[in-house]
Amino acid sequence: MAGAAVAMSSCNTSKEVLNNNPNAQYMGDFSAPKLDTVRCAFIGVGARGTGHAKQVATIEGTEVVAISDLYEDLAKRSEKNCKEAGGGRHQDIALYYGGENRWKEMLAEVKPDIVFIATPWRLHAPMAIEAMKQGAHAFVEVPLAVTLEEMWDIVNTSENTQKHCMMMENVNYGKEELLYLNMCRKGLIGDLLHAEAAYIHELRFQMEEQERGTGSWRTYHYAKRNGNLYPTHGLGPVAQYMNIGRGEDTFSRIVSFSSPAAGRALYAKKNYAADHKWNKLDYQGGDINTSIIKTEVGRTIMVQWDETSPRPYSRHNLVQGTLGTLAGFQTRIALEGGIEGATKNHHAWAQGEQLDALFEKYEHPLYTRLGEISKKMGGHGGMDFMMLYRIIECLRKGEPLDQNVYEGCLWSAVGPLSEASVAQGGAPQAFPDFTRGKWEMTKALAVVS
Repeated sequence: MAGAAVAMSSCNTSKEVLNNNPNAQYMGDFSAPKLDTVRCAFIGVGARGTGHAKQVATIEGTEVVAISDLYEDLAKRSEKNCKEAGGGRHQDIALYYGGENRWKEMLAEVKPDIVFIATPWRLHAPMAIEAMKQGAHAFVEVPLAVTLEEMWDIVNTSENTQKHCMMMENVNYGKEELLYLNMCRKGLIGDLLHAEAAYIHELRFQMEEQERGTGSWRTYHYAKRNGNLYPTHGLGPVAQYMNIGRGEDTFSRIVSFSSPAAGRALYAKKNYAADHKWNKLDYQGGDINTSIIKTEVGRTIMVQWDETSPRPYSRHNLVQGTLGTLAGFQTRIALEGGIEGATKNHHAWAQGEQLDALFEKYEHPLYTRLGEISKKMGGHGGMDFMMLYRIIECLRKGEPLDQNVYEGCLWSAVGPLSEASVAQGGAPQAFPDFTRGKWEMTKALAVVS
C-alpha cells in the first residue's frame, strides 16, 4: 500500500496542466535564432560528460566557455581535453568545482548559449530548468526527468523561455536505427502495427563505484524503485519510426510488470562483506521489467529493461508492419515477397552480408554524410558524435532539433508510469499529453540529409 502511494504521488497524468504565460511558445517545431558561434558549457564531466565535452570541442562553430563538476580532477581533465581537441579555439574555459551549487554560479556568471547536463538522474530536471531560466538551451542525458511533475515543469519552462530542452537520445543516430527510419518513411514495410524496444545491459559491475561514479548513486535507484527506469534507448527510435507525438500518433496508456528482485542482492552477498552498505539495502526493483504501451491509433509497443541479469547486451529494436518486419540484435529484415538476392519470402530473415544491398540503397542520407567521421570520432560507434554534431548544426542554422522537449518527456514518462502500474498490479496508466493536443499538428521528423 505504501509503495503504491509513493508511486502514484509522482504521477500527474492530467492532460489539462496549463501554462498561463500568454507569451509561451509551442516548442514542437520550434527554431531558435541562429548562433554563428555556439558558446557551450558542461555540467558533469564524469562517465558521459567527459566524452561530450571532448567531442563538442572538435566541432566547428563551437566555443567551450565553462565546465562544472563536483570534482576538481574531472573538471581539469575535461578542460585539458577540450583545449587539445579544439586546436587552440578553447583557451578561456571557466572552471567551477568543489561545491554542489557551483553550476548555478557558472550559469549566472558565464551565460552560455547551451548547457550539456550529464549528472545523476535526480539532478537532470532542476539543472535543465535553471539553465533555461538563465537563457541557455539545455541538452540533457537520459532520462530527461524522473517524475511527471518535473516533466511538466520542464515543458512549461521551455515554452515560457523559448529555449530548447532536448533529451540526448543517442541511439536515434545509430546506423541501423537511421536505416529503419528511412525505410519506414518510404513505406517499405507498409502500415506500422507493432514495435519492440529494450535496454538489456548487465551493469552490476558499477556497484564497485561506491564513493563516486555511476554506481554510487544509480544503485539506490535499483533498490528503491520498481519499474522500467531506463526506457528511452530502445523506445526513442521506434517512437520516431511511428511518428509518435508528431502528427500521426501518440502514446495513450501503459501496463507494466516486473520480475522478482533477486540479482542485485545475490551479487552484493557474493562480492561484499555482510556489513557492506550494498548488503544493507532492501532491493525492491525487479531484475527485468516488461511494459506494453498502447498508442492512440491502436498500435502496441513492448518495452523491456534489465541491467541486472547475466545475459548479452541488446537494444532489441523491432518494428512490424503490414508488409514486413525490421529487427535488430542481430540486424535482420523480412519483407513480404522476399528480398531480391537474399530471401524468397518473408519466412526467412535476410541478415549479415545479405543486407549489404539494402543498406546501400536505403541508408539514411544523414549517415551517408556523417557516418564515416562519426565512427572515427567514436562514442557508441559514432552515434554520440553524430548527435552532438546535429545539435550544433541545427543551432547554427536556426533549424528545429531532431528531438523536441515533448518527445523527451513522453519517452521518459515510461519510468514513473511503469512504477505506478507495477505498484498497482499492472493497472493501466494514462500518458500525459505534454503538448496539450498540439502533437496532431506537429511535423514528422524529416529524413534530413
